[in-house]
Amino acid sequence: MKNETFSTHVITPEQMLEHWQGHRNLTRRVIEAFPGDSLFTHTIGGMRPFSEMAVELIQVAGPGISAIVSGQWKEFGDMSDFKAETSPKTKDELLALWDRVTEHINELWPKISEERFQQKEIAFGQYEGEIWSHLCYFIDNEIHHRGQAYVYLRDLGVEPPFFWER
Repeated sequence: MKNETFSTHVITPEQMLEHWQGHRNLTRRVIEAFPGDSLFTHTIGGMRPFSEMAVELIQVAGPGISAIVSGQWKEFGDMSDFKAETSPKTKDELLALWDRVTEHINELWPKISEERFQQKEIAFGQYEGEIWSHLCYFIDNEIHHRGQAYVYLRDLGVEPPFFWER
């Protein structure tokens, strides 16, 4: 047998970005689906309005991708790099901030070396793990909150976007 060099990737960085952005695209469509001011007001069982959950996702993804590239993690919720209002008052403001973070991810992603994904760091001063595991958490957290939004939308009589259409 010939000694061949091969990659041990299960998923390439490009595929990981496509997967993450697929989820972000779906979550954006969920935000769009909320009628009227229900994005900011509707709750069930003591859960937060989805607007607050979406802001949390923004506060994870935007500063998170910056930290993955720079190695400099700030405290959770620090949006100073974006000079952004983290309490959007309208759906349009929330979507604009969501889109800024999406563009930010796309701009920074190519700067992540393959070796970087295996490095261990403490994210947001609290969570130790490899960079790949932090990215998986970003996605898992988004899926979790999007599931809550699906419950809200159904309670409001709105059919949510199909979860498989990313």
